[in-house]
Amino acid sequence: MGYIQLKTAIPGPRSRALMERRAQAVTRALAQANPIAVAKAHGALVEDVDGNILIDLAGGIGALGVGHTPKAVVEAIKAQAENLIHMCAIVANYEPYVALAEALNALYPGPGPAKTLLANGGAEAVENAVKLARAFTGRAGVMVFEGAYHGRTNLTMAMTSKYALFKKGFGPFAPEVYRLPVPNLYRTPPGMTQQEYLDWSLWNLENALVAHIDGSALAAIVIEPVLGEGGFIPVPHAFLRKLREIADRTGAVLIADEVQSGSGRTGRMWAIEHSGVVPDLIVSAKSLGAGMPISAVTGRAEILDAPHVGGVGSTYGGNPLAAVAALEALRILKSPGFLAKAQDIEAKVREIFEPLKEEVPALGDVRGIGAMMALEFVKDPKTKEPWPEFVLELVRRNAEKGVITIRAGLYSNALRFLPPLDIPLDMLEEGLSVVAENIREVYATLA
Repeated sequence: MGYIQLKTAIPGPRSRALMERRAQAVTRALAQANPIAVAKAHGALVEDVDGNILIDLAGGIGALGVGHTPKAVVEAIKAQAENLIHMCAIVANYEPYVALAEALNALYPGPGPAKTLLANGGAEAVENAVKLARAFTGRAGVMVFEGAYHGRTNLTMAMTSKYALFKKGFGPFAPEVYRLPVPNLYRTPPGMTQQEYLDWSLWNLENALVAHIDGSALAAIVIEPVLGEGGFIPVPHAFLRKLREIADRTGAVLIADEVQSGSGRTGRMWAIEHSGVVPDLIVSAKSLGAGMPISAVTGRAEILDAPHVGGVGSTYGGNPLAAVAALEALRILKSPGFLAKAQDIEAKVREIFEPLKEEVPALGDVRGIGAMMALEFVKDPKTKEPWPEFVLELVRRNAEKGVITIRAGLYSNALRFLPPLDIPLDMLEEGLSVVAENIREVYATLA
């Protein structure tokens, strides 16, 4: 018997009942990808309220790099809760906040000295990073990229690329945001080689400093080293190096948004480390907190110190419970051999799905780095017309058969995998095999 244990149909009666209550009590604007209600979870296994056990390959949208309820994290939260639940770092100092900042400063890949500001979620940290850059440079302009997702606040919505899902009906948006293409090599324009496409993308960065914004007005360049909601697209290293060059030349602050790609997800603590590029600021969240709400901006001390005293702050940012959870998460991530497990996950995903591209032409691309992998589905492998309906049906069938998955991509036509780094490989293979069989079935039904 495998890890998946289904006692009822999915969704079961108790899950359906709770979803009915949710429909009456919770805004319908809050989506739900999988029709289950969760009772408890550990590692990569989730038990729903009907007693079904499913394999979780969504990982709280990348927030569970160390898995559900790791023992050390749970014990740290319990111990902290007995002593101090909340204080607010603006009101008084407390050790977990300082200790986490010290730990993150030590992980900053630059020469230092480094400092850290803690917040609650990724969007808040991204917005703080932009504020810090603006205070440091005395400028306003922010350069972002197509396919980017940076959050749901007004500023970060302006910075986010995908309009229909994240921005429709919510404008007007914050000004002084300038968006440029980022090279998605899978979608190299017809008639160009990948190298020609990359060369054009590098040229376009320079052109933007004339056509869109002068370098003297540029406060920050914000880039996800691996696009998250944009479809798990690794940004070419040459492109990241060009951004570093432009930032150096113009005095702009280079910000790596590592909310989804960081905290060990790709097999390095920060995804940008694969390129050798050192950003001025790193934004972290999601897997940093092992499921607790916490985020951080870490980087050059002179940038963190640029605003006036009182210019940044957060009532709950760096909350003691979340801070001790993050400290334990970092200890797990830094333990010998832990990050290397991400390479095993990537290898298993490629082993199962690369051969499937020949059998199922709708599977257009298998990509990602480490434990941040995605499958892109298209109606035609030549035109690469996106096929979002395929992924919707695939997610539904995956849940029915005991695997939790979610979509991704600018066109909502990618399936993403974000398992814990320490998921047992036989468990991963079981979950991925269910997905592979469902891909065959969906293709046979929809093609």
